[in-house]
Amino acid sequence: MAALPVYPWRLAPDGLATRRQLRAMELRPGGQDVVAELQRPRRRRGPLVAYLYRVDAAKPVRPMTPRRWAALAKANTARRICPECRRDAGYVIPTSLGACVPCADSN
Repeated sequence: MAALPVYPWRLAPDGLATRRQLRAMELRPGGQDVVAELQRPRRRRGPLVAYLYRVDAAKPVRPMTPRRWAALAKANTARRICPECRRDAGYVIPTSLGACVPCADSN
C-alpha cells in the first residue's frame, strides 16, 4: 500500500475536504477511501491528523426520517436520566460524574 500524501494545515489542494467540511456542504464521504492527510502541528503530543476525501466523489447526506428523529430523541433522553435516582436531571449527565450533580455530591 502506498503512503498517503500529507499536507500541512490549511494548505490542502482544492477538491479535497475533511469530514466536517463535507458535512458543511451537506455531503458525506460515501464509502470512498481516504486520499490524503492534513497535519496540524501540536506542541506536546505530536501532530493532529485529519483525513481528506475527494469532494467530487462525495455523496449527499441522507435525510433524517421520522424514525431516526425518534431514535435520536430516545438516546438523548437516556443521557439525561440519572442511574442512581432515576430522575430526569434536565441536562446531559457528565460521564466523569456518572450521576446527576446532587447524587454525585452525596457520594
